[in-house]
Amino acid sequence: MGHWFYRNIVEPGKLPLLLALASFVLTFLITRAITRLIRAGKGPFRNVSTGGVHVHHVVPGVVLTIVGGFGAVGSGRHGAAAAVCAVIFGIGAGLVLDEFALILHMDDVYWSDQGRKSVEVVVLTASLVLLTLGGFSPLGVNDLNDDQQQNRAVLLSTLALNFVFVLLALFKGKFRTALIGALVPFVATVGALRLARPGSLWARRFYRNRPKFRARAALRAYRHDRRWTGLSRRLQEWIGGAPDRSRDRAP
Repeated sequence: MGHWFYRNIVEPGKLPLLLALASFVLTFLITRAITRLIRAGKGPFRNVSTGGVHVHHVVPGVVLTIVGGFGAVGSGRHGAAAAVCAVIFGIGAGLVLDEFALILHMDDVYWSDQGRKSVEVVVLTASLVLLTLGGFSPLGVNDLNDDQQQNRAVLLSTLALNFVFVLLALFKGKFRTALIGALVPFVATVGALRLARPGSLWARRFYRNRPKFRARAALRAYRHDRRWTGLSRRLQEWIGGAPDRSRDRAP
């Protein structure tokens, strides 16, 4: 185990990335646990306020992300400084993305339905970093052997083809598929070849005068959302806590 860890993590300079990922996930989980205790009125934790202003944890998160990020750039991929900066960056990123929905909506939506976006972004970020840590290369060139990677034509054609699939998936509103497809070879093909989601750029451009395609796209999106949205929400609530439904009701 020690030899594998050194060969695959330490030697190629992936230890800072692993430390950043671990501190990122732990910070998010600890932060969510503390905020849930504050919400329930349990434990010694309380909201931080100064001058009557609630200081959200995204504020220290931004500071730590900047310090850790610039420190990581200047320290390289090896050594104690790189490891420390990676941990600082991971902690900061965890605090920032835990309040991603607040930044997006410019409103305190932490415990509302809109606040689910924070959990979704954190899970997606952790998954992408884990894929990168596992050796997946951007735009799917990790499946090429050494001879193929030395062949410029094969390398460029693989990059270009997968990049086209990623773009098509984005235009069709398949954002998660596109992001994962940028790392895992040709995963974006699924999103690129299937019907676009209603409201996407592709649907507005190519389905505008094709009512049958619009109807099929809407039906497919409805079936997909009905199948997966409930499971996704239960998972998000298990990780980040259930939203406060009263915040979403009209006054």
